[in-house]
Amino acid sequence: MIPDGFAAGWRAACALWLSAGASGALAAAAPDAEPLPTVTVVGTTPLATIEDLPAPAQVASAADLERSHAIELTDYLKRALGGVFVNDIAGNPFQPDLSYRGYTASPLLGTAQGLSVYFDGMRLNQPFGDVVSWDLIPTAAIARMALMPGSNPLFGLNTLGGALVIRSKDGYANPGSAVQAWYGSNARRDVQFETGGHDERGVHWYFTGHDFREDGWREHSPSRVDQFFGKVGWRGAGTELALSGAYADTDLNGNGLQEQRFLARDHASVYTWPDNTKNRTGLLNLTATHAFGDAASFSGNAYLRDIQTRTFNGDINDESLGESLYQPNAAERAALAAAGYGGFPDSGENATNTPFPFWRCIANALLDEEPNEKCNGLLGRTRTSQREAGASGQFTFGGELVGRANEFTLGAAWSGNRTHFQQSAQFGYLTPDRGVAPVDAWADGTQDSENAFDARVNLKGRAHTASLYATDTWALAERWSLTLSGRYDRSTVHNRDALTPGGGPGPLDGDHRYGRFNPALGLAFAPSKAWSAWFGYTEGSRAPSSIELGCADPDNPCRLPNSMAGDPPLKQVVAKTLDAGLRGAIGADVNWRASVFRATNHDDILFVASSASGYGYFRNFGQTRRQGIELGLDGRVGRMRYGANYTLLDATYRTVERVNGAGNSSNDAPAPGFEGSIEIHPGDRIPLIPRQVIKAFASIELTRRIALDADMLAVGGAYARGNENNLHQPDGIHYLGPGRSGGYAVFNLGADYRPTPRLKLFAQVDNLFDRRYASGAQLGATGFDAAGRFVARPFSGPVVDGERPLVHATFYAPGAPRLFWLGLRYTFAP
Repeated sequence: MIPDGFAAGWRAACALWLSAGASGALAAAAPDAEPLPTVTVVGTTPLATIEDLPAPAQVASAADLERSHAIELTDYLKRALGGVFVNDIAGNPFQPDLSYRGYTASPLLGTAQGLSVYFDGMRLNQPFGDVVSWDLIPTAAIARMALMPGSNPLFGLNTLGGALVIRSKDGYANPGSAVQAWYGSNARRDVQFETGGHDERGVHWYFTGHDFREDGWREHSPSRVDQFFGKVGWRGAGTELALSGAYADTDLNGNGLQEQRFLARDHASVYTWPDNTKNRTGLLNLTATHAFGDAASFSGNAYLRDIQTRTFNGDINDESLGESLYQPNAAERAALAAAGYGGFPDSGENATNTPFPFWRCIANALLDEEPNEKCNGLLGRTRTSQREAGASGQFTFGGELVGRANEFTLGAAWSGNRTHFQQSAQFGYLTPDRGVAPVDAWADGTQDSENAFDARVNLKGRAHTASLYATDTWALAERWSLTLSGRYDRSTVHNRDALTPGGGPGPLDGDHRYGRFNPALGLAFAPSKAWSAWFGYTEGSRAPSSIELGCADPDNPCRLPNSMAGDPPLKQVVAKTLDAGLRGAIGADVNWRASVFRATNHDDILFVASSASGYGYFRNFGQTRRQGIELGLDGRVGRMRYGANYTLLDATYRTVERVNGAGNSSNDAPAPGFEGSIEIHPGDRIPLIPRQVIKAFASIELTRRIALDADMLAVGGAYARGNENNLHQPDGIHYLGPGRSGGYAVFNLGADYRPTPRLKLFAQVDNLFDRRYASGAQLGATGFDAAGRFVARPFSGPVVDGERPLVHATFYAPGAPRLFWLGLRYTFAP
């Protein structure tokens, strides 16, 4: 459902403000100065209050979240906010790739991150890879949030396409206590509490926690999320201090993409398992605001946080495809017998009579010869430790410039972190249920095999970023305002390879420095209360991630995410965005908005193909562009609220480049089914980004006790990852599937019933009509035949340089089927 806060956010932007401190005490204009116009565009910062954000922002409140019955933050964002969509690549509701205007915030390491996320002024993008772990954000503690469009430099690094700004609840705005519990499909259940209050001394407090568990609608996909958030503060005359803390402990299973043939047979099936992620985090955040009379204010924060992440993933070993995995030879049979194994075949084992081979894998692990080729399973483990500290502060001054209202903000920020990333891979063999049974052999490059590979990583790093920013908004005329902003960020990254220190080819040792000044300009025109207009030009940047730096050497290419190699420097990605729009009201009950945008990434980073088949490396390659139109309407008729959003999005490459196209039928391989490269050209559409997104909602209060809510999400089709040239065509033999995901529409229905003012019963049905759909797709080699049996060599020939052709398929990220849950919420008196 579209939030009440959306319309409220537009109206709030019509108040006298510019970019204020976190207390919301805006600097007032001089009494004789011309009042500031009613909208501004780029003059805001992460420390500003939600009410102070510019008119293009989409705003939502805690009440909107509660009414939607969303199980977590991204569930609400994808249903309610214009231009937002998700790719469920990981296959877990707490681990989506969330995109806005074609820019992504993802929990998956290696994904190009283009959105920044702030919680009470603290940047939540993690130091290692700039990922965003949605499962660690305490949704129950959210008071208000806003999605800011564009590459606004005041939000710092990674703000290429937008910024999500979140403010937490406190005891003044959220007094009283409540408990909530619900239960639904697949044993999905949640228990939650919150309590808050304040006293006459100005002391206030707020605490919330919840425990979520589910068995998961897909096979082997149970999950658990435990979160706690607390805040204690003091508010006096013009001053407020608050110390908040959060703890989260999550255990998520998301079994990722599934091959098209098996998905058609069983929508809940998984390709391989396990795919487990365990996150644990703790943070402290101290915020302070102070108003120096009516014309100046200060706001700032200082924070500490610790994040521990472990992953455990079972996958097909791609190196085994095309190899002979069946009948053990004499030396292998001898090794098995010497180790006490029995029951292995003396002859005759083949793909026809052995759908899941394992004897040659066990034998080669014993001999330490070729488990990298004879084991069809691989168990990957990673462990990431991140510790971060930071602080920011800003002063805001209001007054008069050349006889007209003016507001100026000057701020600075610093953050520093230490990270330790470790990765290993253990060989194993696939079991009939698609799990991976381990053997005592590791991908450490020591095997007696010409194709032995080393998947180990042990990277320690330190990094810090110092920033200085300013913004000034000036009333040019009675209905015009001009905003100028800028931010300078300087980042230093110090990486050391604990496996092969000392520099040179291969090791990850490196010292990198990045610095850039990003400007912004905004112009606003508000001729009347009925409508207003804005125009903005913004620039933002992001430094290359450790994953990108760790695989940037053309002389040492790698297969991601299996390995990292040497690290020649990469340039920063710079986004330059043009934004223009209109918004207004028709009477008191209808609000409308329309905008156009064009964002161009310069020195974008892409994983390109190397001369070694199947390998590649990251490099700066040129430009990508995301441009489009956004339309919105919301209003009220009697007891019914309604609204809709439409986004037309054109996301294309603008530079010629050669990339890996192993699963693409149009690659330059010597014969079908072999690995090769493809060439992308200007105008080719970027994968995973749909061309159209439509959202609509209606909410009606049938009586004072009963309310119904319905919403619809429609998303257009998109090209699969691996089909960057948009030319893949299936042949039904070597290449299966269209290389794109189809469009879909999903309807959701919710109901609330209040038998008493304090008790609420609610029900929610997601995907009401049980639509089968996919939110994303990827091309890749498949190791199974149509019956689900593992087949290493689907074709006897041709043989090219010792390799055989493989079957490649389209893998899909399946959307959840119809799910429902029932719950109750009881609110105690404050």
